[in-house]
Amino acid sequence: MLKYFDLQLFSEEKTEQPTSKKIKDTREKGQIAQSKDLNGALSLLAVFATISILSQFYIDQMFGFYRFAMHLTEDTSLLYSGNGINLLWQQTVLLILKLSLPPLVVAMVLGVLLSYMQVGVLFTVETIKPKLSKINPLKGFKNMFSSRSLVEMLKSVFKATLIIYVSVVYLNGRLSELLITMELETGQIIIVMWDMVFGVVTRSALILLVIAVFDFAFKRWKNRKDIMMTKQEVKDEYKQSEGDPQLKAKIKEKQRAFAMSRMMQEIPKADVVITNPTHFAVAIKYDSNKGDAPVVVGKGQDLIAQNIKRVASENKVPIVENKPLAQALYKSVDIGTFVPPDFYEAVAEVLAYVYTLKKNA
Repeated sequence: MLKYFDLQLFSEEKTEQPTSKKIKDTREKGQIAQSKDLNGALSLLAVFATISILSQFYIDQMFGFYRFAMHLTEDTSLLYSGNGINLLWQQTVLLILKLSLPPLVVAMVLGVLLSYMQVGVLFTVETIKPKLSKINPLKGFKNMFSSRSLVEMLKSVFKATLIIYVSVVYLNGRLSELLITMELETGQIIIVMWDMVFGVVTRSALILLVIAVFDFAFKRWKNRKDIMMTKQEVKDEYKQSEGDPQLKAKIKEKQRAFAMSRMMQEIPKADVVITNPTHFAVAIKYDSNKGDAPVVVGKGQDLIAQNIKRVASENKVPIVENKPLAQALYKSVDIGTFVPPDFYEAVAEVLAYVYTLKKNA
């Protein structure tokens, strides 16, 4: 009893690598390994790198808007008119677009590229299909306190703690620069503050990137482990895709029986059966209206050969013994095909002999 239980337990273990069909099915269901932290960290780095590279462009745009606003405030007649307000609104919207468009485009392109590198081309509606289980309050409450939710919460706390610690250490090292900013001009204060913000963001993004790489590797390993299959699942999938071997064997057996029955129906129509005499039998029919060469209407070996000779005898079809010709025709010519030219002379001699017998009879 104990041995039986152990064998059953072993058979249910997922020890087999997932098949291509299993991987495809799980992808279509949205069960894929993807790290959103990786996209977020790299996008954050790319956005701030873009802003840093285009810093002179941003400064020029902001000072240009500042000069425009100052000029507008000096011209009170234009400021309090409808045209002045509209012009200020247009310039404000234009400034926002100019400043936000470059980092947004970079973030969007990088996000698409990273998603493609992680997942590839995938379109599925399984994840957005309405399901009653998604609005089940009991299941939602259960998911809130599941082991997966706990791991994600601990991971978020760890990331936040690490980022805060690194940021505090970094800013503490630049505390002296922060204190003397009160003595600097506005432009210099902006440069120093931006440099500090960029330093904090860069370090935070690098921390997130390192964590995201490990997180992505773990998710890929976990996803691969989850979709592994038992031996029985592999067998069942093979049966579904290739068909049940036993059923296929039965179908082939019936096909052979049907083909044999049809062949036996053609034996009485043959002109002659050439034999080995016991191991091979080949039935030949010649019809000048259907072709210039005789046709093999049936052939068989051993028991089938005996059945062919029996049916031929019952229907008074001549049986001629010619060992070399019977073996050669059996091995070289398929049922329903013409006799090749190499055998014309030998077959013609047999047919001539048969026609002579029939004439004498």
